[in-house]
Amino acid sequence: MFLKILTVAALATFEIYAAIPAGFAFGLSPWVIFFASITGGLVGVFVAAFLGDKIRAFFYKNKPKEEKKYKHPMVHKIWEKYGIVGLGFFGTMSVGAPISIAVGVGLNADLKKLLTWCCVGVACRCVIFTLIGHYGLKLF
Repeated sequence: MFLKILTVAALATFEIYAAIPAGFAFGLSPWVIFFASITGGLVGVFVAAFLGDKIRAFFYKNKPKEEKKYKHPMVHKIWEKYGIVGLGFFGTMSVGAPISIAVGVGLNADLKKLLTWCCVGVACRCVIFTLIGHYGLKLF
């Protein structure tokens, strides 16, 4: 039982879309799936933030301090329209927290605000997909 819960949490660290169905396939309770996936998802958020900051520091360590800012027009337009909330919440809901944090680190976003919105996105994502899985299985 412990290995099943640990597997769900480990899968949620990288991708919640895989963790919740795996928990239902293991026959775990929806509450156990929810708490394991939210724990794994939050661990993934903080690991991605820590590693993203270290990777950015590594790449910018030997670079000259030239301020050549090139931004893709579409990315810049989306960033200006939705900002940190859009990237943290909607990015986490659609592509996942590690990718959202990587994009945020690349855009020099405020990491504390981005982490807050990514955590809110992970929590909402876990609630929604656990409920969909639970009530979806009740239909069959």
